Amino acid sequence: MTDDALELLARIAKETSLRYGIQMIMTSSLVAKKRKSKQVELPHIERCHKLFFDVQRSTKFIMEYQNQFLFHEVEGELKSTP
Repeated sequence: MTDDALELLARIAKETSLRYGIQMIMTSSLVAKKRKSKQVELPHIERCHKLFFDVQRSTKFIMEYQNQFLFHEVEGELKSTP
Protein backbone atom coordinates (compact mmCIF):
# COMPACT_ATOMS: atom_id res chain seq x y z
CA MET A 1 0.00 0.00 0.00
CA THR A 2 1.36 3.41 -0.91
CA ASP A 3 1.93 6.03 1.78
CA ASP A 4 -0.71 8.33 0.26
CA ALA A 5 -3.25 5.50 0.24
CA LEU A 6 -2.49 4.64 3.86
CA GLU A 7 -2.88 8.27 4.89
CA LEU A 8 -6.22 8.55 3.07
CA LEU A 9 -7.51 5.34 4.65
CA ALA A 10 -6.49 6.56 8.10
CA ARG A 11 -8.33 9.84 7.53
CA ILE A 12 -11.45 8.02 6.26
CA ALA A 13 -11.44 5.68 9.27
CA LYS A 14 -10.99 8.60 11.65
CA GLU A 15 -13.86 10.59 10.10
CA THR A 16 -16.28 7.65 9.75
CA SER A 17 -15.64 4.46 11.72
CA LEU A 18 -13.00 1.81 12.14
CA ARG A 19 -15.35 -0.77 10.62
CA TYR A 20 -15.80 1.29 7.46
CA GLY A 21 -12.04 1.88 7.28
CA ILE A 22 -11.35 -1.87 7.45
CA GLN A 23 -13.98 -2.53 4.79
CA MET A 24 -12.31 0.08 2.60
CA ILE A 25 -8.97 -1.70 3.01
CA MET A 26 -10.46 -5.00 1.87
CA THR A 27 -12.43 -3.61 -1.07
CA SER A 28 -9.54 -1.41 -2.21
CA SER A 29 -7.31 -4.45 -2.15
CA LEU A 30 -9.77 -6.31 -4.37
CA VAL A 31 -9.90 -3.40 -6.80
CA ALA A 32 -6.10 -3.29 -6.91
CA LYS A 33 -5.94 -7.03 -7.65
CA LYS A 34 -8.53 -6.73 -10.40
CA ARG A 35 -6.52 -3.92 -11.99
CA LYS A 36 -3.37 -6.08 -11.62
CA SER A 37 -1.67 -3.59 -9.35
CA LYS A 38 0.92 -4.81 -6.86
CA GLN A 39 -0.18 -2.33 -4.20
CA VAL A 40 -3.24 -0.32 -3.21
CA GLU A 41 -3.10 3.22 -4.56
CA LEU A 42 -5.27 6.35 -4.22
CA PRO A 43 -7.46 5.64 -7.28
CA HIS A 44 -8.39 2.24 -5.83
CA ILE A 45 -9.53 3.79 -2.56
CA GLU A 46 -11.36 6.60 -4.32
CA ARG A 47 -13.22 4.08 -6.45
CA CYS A 48 -14.38 2.13 -3.39
CA HIS A 49 -15.29 5.30 -1.52
CA LYS A 50 -17.59 6.29 -4.40
CA LEU A 51 -19.22 2.84 -4.50
CA PHE A 52 -19.69 2.14 -0.79
CA PHE A 53 -21.28 4.64 1.58
CA ASP A 54 -20.63 4.91 5.28
CA VAL A 55 -23.51 5.43 7.71
CA GLN A 56 -23.29 9.23 7.68
CA ARG A 57 -23.29 9.55 3.88
CA SER A 58 -26.05 6.94 3.63
CA THR A 59 -28.24 8.86 6.05
CA LYS A 60 -27.58 12.13 4.25
CA PHE A 61 -28.50 10.53 0.90
CA ILE A 62 -31.76 9.12 2.27
CA MET A 63 -32.70 12.45 3.84
CA GLU A 64 -32.05 14.32 0.59
CA TYR A 65 -33.99 11.91 -1.62
CA GLN A 66 -36.61 10.55 0.77
CA ASN A 67 -39.47 11.98 -1.32
CA GLN A 68 -38.43 9.80 -4.24
CA PHE A 69 -38.48 6.49 -2.34
CA LEU A 70 -41.44 4.14 -2.30
CA PHE A 71 -41.96 4.20 1.46
CA HIS A 72 -42.76 7.92 1.23
CA GLU A 73 -45.63 7.19 -1.20
CA VAL A 74 -47.02 4.46 1.03
CA GLU A 75 -47.05 6.76 4.06
CA GLY A 76 -48.93 9.39 2.05
CA GLU A 77 -51.56 6.84 1.01
CA LEU A 78 -52.03 5.64 4.58
CA LYS A 79 -52.55 9.17 5.91
CA SER A 80 -55.08 10.09 3.22
CA THR A 81 -57.17 6.91 3.70
CA PRO A 82 -60.07 7.42 6.19
